[in-house]
This record gives sequence, C-alpha cells and structure tokens, in this order.
Amino acid sequence: MSSTKDIDVLSIDTIRCLAADVVFKSNSGHPGAPMGCAPMAHVLFSRFINANPKNPNWINRDRFVLSNGHACALQYILLHFLGYDISMEDLKQFRQLHSKTPGHPERLEVPGIEVTTGPLGQGISNAVGLAIAEKHLAATYNTDDFKVIDNNIYCIVGDGCLQEGVASEASSLAGHLQLGNLVVLYDANNIQIDGSIDLAFTEDVLERYRAYGWHTSSVEDGDTDIESIFKAIQEAKNVTDKPSIIKIKTTIGFGSMLQGTAKVHGSPLKEDDIFSVKQKLGLDPSKKFFVDQSIYDFYAQRAAQGAHAEQEWWKLLDQYKTANPELYAQFERVVLQNKLPDNFASLFPRFTPADPPTATRRLSQIVISAFADKLPGYIGGSADLTSSNLTNWPGVTEFQPPSSKLGDYAGRYIRYGVREHGMFAISNGIAAYGGLIPFASTFLNFISYGVGATRLSALQKLRVLYIMTHDSIGVGEDGPTHQPIETVAMLRATPNTHVFRPADGNETSAAYISALSSTETPSVLCLSRQNLPHLEGTSIEKALTGGYVLCETSDKPDVIIVSTGSEVQFCVDVAQNLKPKGISVRVVSMPCNSIFDAQPAEYQDSVLTPGIPVVSVEAMSTLPWFKYAHHPIGIDTFGASGKPGDLYDYFGLTPEKIAAKVEKVVSHYKSNPVPIIDRRLW
Repeated sequence: MSSTKDIDVLSIDTIRCLAADVVFKSNSGHPGAPMGCAPMAHVLFSRFINANPKNPNWINRDRFVLSNGHACALQYILLHFLGYDISMEDLKQFRQLHSKTPGHPERLEVPGIEVTTGPLGQGISNAVGLAIAEKHLAATYNTDDFKVIDNNIYCIVGDGCLQEGVASEASSLAGHLQLGNLVVLYDANNIQIDGSIDLAFTEDVLERYRAYGWHTSSVEDGDTDIESIFKAIQEAKNVTDKPSIIKIKTTIGFGSMLQGTAKVHGSPLKEDDIFSVKQKLGLDPSKKFFVDQSIYDFYAQRAAQGAHAEQEWWKLLDQYKTANPELYAQFERVVLQNKLPDNFASLFPRFTPADPPTATRRLSQIVISAFADKLPGYIGGSADLTSSNLTNWPGVTEFQPPSSKLGDYAGRYIRYGVREHGMFAISNGIAAYGGLIPFASTFLNFISYGVGATRLSALQKLRVLYIMTHDSIGVGEDGPTHQPIETVAMLRATPNTHVFRPADGNETSAAYISALSSTETPSVLCLSRQNLPHLEGTSIEKALTGGYVLCETSDKPDVIIVSTGSEVQFCVDVAQNLKPKGISVRVVSMPCNSIFDAQPAEYQDSVLTPGIPVVSVEAMSTLPWFKYAHHPIGIDTFGASGKPGDLYDYFGLTPEKIAAKVEKVVSHYKSNPVPIIDRRLW
C-alpha cells in the first residue's frame, strides 16, 4: 500500500470535500459521516470489493451495504469514482426529485445499491441476510472443482444502527450461524443527533459482539491510519468461521470547524467552513465538485479488475456447465434467470367439500410440502413457532453451520429463534441477493414487530413471503394481545403488498401460487388456527382473481356480502338463512383485495355490481372495507380472551347475528337509493 500512499490521501481528501460540496448544494443531508468514513470506505472500495460497475447485477459480485444510510453521499461518490452510472451531474442533483442520488440509498433507483437503507439497524440486518444467501447458494451449487458462488458481504455501520434492537437480533443469529463471509466496519465516531453517545450508549460493543460469536478487532486512528484499516479488513476476510466486526474510531466531519460535534451530523457545512476544509487538506478551495483525473484513473484500475473477474467467472461457469450439466441447468433457472418450474401451477393441491375441515395454517403446510422440493430457491423459517406456524416440510434440512451437526449451509429451514424483527430484515437481504425466495413466519399479530422491514420489502419490490398464522379472534383464549384486529388494515394500506386471507384449501393454494409468482411484491398470508370447511364454489383459478362470486341464491341479488378467510363460511350460511325470507344474497370471497383491484373494471363490477348494497364481514377492523362496502361488519375494538365460539358470538359475527344486520340493510335500501362506490375514481 505504501507505493500508492499519495493517491490514497488525495482520494480520501477528495471524498471528504466532495461530500461537503454535494450536501451544501442540496442544502440538505449529512456531511459528517461521509467525511469521517472516507478512509475506511476508500480502502474497502479500492482494495477489497470485487464488482463490475458495467454489470452491477453480476451474481458473484461482492455486496456492500451502507447501514447508516444517511451517509449516502459517501456511497454515491465511490460509485461515481468506480464508473457506475452515476455522473458528476447526478452528484450535483443530490436529494432532488427523481435524481439518481436520493436522500438515502434506494435499491432499484441507484445502480450499485444492494438494499435500501436509512431506517437504522435494517442495513446490517440485511447484510446478515445477504451472507446467509451466499452461504446457502455456495453450499448448494459449488463443487470441489468449481466455486461459482464465492463472494463476501461488506457493511459499514454506525453507532445508531448498533443501538437498534433489530441489529442485535440479526447479529446474534449471524454469530450462531458462523457467517464468515460477513465483514462489518463500525464507524465509532461517538456522536449521534442528540450529542455524545455517552448520553445513552456506554456498553462495550466489541464485548457484546464477542459474546455473539463474532471475530472482533479495532483501529484506533480511523482518520489517517489507512494501513491499519487495510490490515484489519484483510484479517477479518481471512477469518472464515465467524462474522467479523472492526471498530474504527473516526472523527465525524473530519476537517470541519465543527468536527467531532453533533452539529456536523445532519446539516450542510457553511460555505466558509468548506473553504477552510479544502485549505486544511491541501485542495484548491476555489474549486467545487472537483476530482483530479488521477483519482478516476486509480479507481478505473479497480473497476477493470472487477470486469476481468466477471469475465473469468463466465469462463469458469462454462466449464462448470460441461462438468455438471444437471446442476448447471438448475443454477441457470433458479439463480441466473430467477424462473419458476415450467409445471409450477400443477404442483398445488386442490380440495373439495368432501375433504375434512382443516385450519388454513395446516393447509399451508400441505401446500408447502407439495411444492418445496420442486422449488430449490425456497428458503426461510419461523421465529420459534415452527410447531404452530407449520412452515417446515418432510425431509427438509436445516440451515446450520456444519460444525453444529444440526444441519448444513445447503439446508433451507432457518431457525430464527425469538427474533421477529431480525427475521424480517434478514429475509429482505436474502431476497435482495438474488436466486432465492425467502419466507418468514410468526403469528399475524407479531408482524407488527417487523413492519419496518415489511414496508421495506414493498418499497424495494422484494419477493418475500410472510406466512402469518393465528389470524383472528379465532385464536381464542390467548386474548387481545394475540388477536390481530388492526393489523390487516395496516398491511393492506402499505403500497405494493399483497395480503391474502384464504377461506379454504383452494384459496390457500392460490395464495401461494400468486405469492411465489409475484416477483416484485411481498405477500402476507394470513392463516387460521381453527379448522375451516372446504367451501362449494371455490377454486384456485377463481381465487387468483383476488375476489370472485362464491355463490348466490338467485341471479338478481338483493344484497352482496363480501368476506375473507374464516368468516366466509358464515356468509354462506347467512345466504341460506335469508333465502326463505325472500332475500336473495350473493356471497363474494375476496382473499386478496389488491389483486382484485388490479382486475379490469368490467370484472370488478360483475362481482360487486353497482346498484346493489354491499355488506362486508371480517373479524378485524372495518376500515379497509369502506372502499368496497356500504356497511362493513367487523371489530373496531381490541379482542378479548375466551373460547372462539363465544368470541364470535360476543362480537356479533355468527350467521344469525350477521343475517339480522343484513336484513336491516336490505330493508333500508327498499326505500333509499344505493350509493355508488367508485373504487376507480382516481
């Protein structure tokens, strides 16, 4: 490294000054962390990260995650240096509408960004997921002669991330799993928004990580000692049986008049301060957004090495194809092309009313068992609720370090322990790696723990399956702490999220077909604890529309009842109970509102026909139903503890009590016009 010391110093100082310029022009952002992290980031990107800027999606590239995403000016600058599709003009458009340089790193919007970060703790947790994905794909597809998956995961993390509980959960699991392909650089600048971290964060972080089972080291002078940073990263990379964290002490806002204070964290530097920084660092203070050509030339060498590495990898893959044709065919379809099997839909079981009543959580396990062995990219687990969520399947191997004798890295069932927050964030990392379809499972009510991560699944268009059981007051005696009332409303309100609440086996199969086929949308499957009958009129094909006519007592209904999940059976009974009274009822099952909303207007109107009063029935919040129904029936309080039958009676959700309410609706509209609900007005 000594031979290129001058270019190292010039590069680091340029990163610092360019970050200040970028944030100043925007008049918004965080200059302090980029200026403090410049040395570690420069060493990492110029010496270690193996990637090809001309093909950011090369599957065997190293992955980098900036967990403290507010420091994104740092990452944008380095990507610009390396030759990714981020120009100097893009840097000048930092934080402007529709620019390639938004206020936090955004996957899909910025070339070279692996995951969307910003909410603290999510990024390092995603990095754990990326490391799991690499370990699994390597164990599945590598042979003694061919290492087609062989890369590392690098992450920069700040004090704030390490204070978040989600990071602790993910880091604990990473230590257990012995993820030696993960290297975390901890920017220990001792500052957060409120001031010194000593106000609230005085633990010994490295002792904590040693207890997790990580390899730890430290660099005392992260501001100038690039040699020690290099050696620490190299040492960490050489530790292959443990994840590594390197505590690097830095000065936030290095060079600024405000360095080392919270004032340089989240506000642009003043113009005179930027002038002063450039003078101190020996750069021309009159020049803004300036990068010496020698820096571009230096980073171009690293980019060329990455391009060469990819070329060599494709040559290796050709040899792999010849030596292992069957394994290559699977690798190509699953990892490179991200395709489902050609006969995918035929794998799913169908059910009839003659089949015994079964809880949809149990039906879920039956469905999983039918497709899992044919879908090698399907991987995930439960947060210590496997026996309740029923997410495992016969013969599945656990994802465990081989030394544990509990499984191996080729295994596809992950034991997350009681770590819901970490499980959801890790799943995003697994999905972002490519080639895998992760699932995560717990009780539906506890998806609220991880909604920060589930929201990021939707924002990043990541295919993650959230298999949530115990979906209603049918949970019974566990009471309101375990009974989701408002939860589904929250999930349905989240853009780009499919929420399924199947009523029986056919709808459960349809939910999985849709979820696995939706490559850019996460899905939440809400499954019952209690047994449900298989209903006359359901089918996989109908359920794939999101909502359909299940049955009707005449071709001219007086009222439409739309329902989901465990309450659909009651609505069928209501229709039969009202028939002798001369009231004709159409029952609509709507397992997924968002998929129904995507159907043509003509189809939607054929199901929820304008001019006919609509009543919705769901044992949850009524809020989402005003988009579809004139009179929602549901629960707008918390639940209660008791036997399921008593709870349904108490909350007015028995066939008899629903029928009485529907009668009132029909009577009202005999003398009043039916309002038009235009779901497509906007």
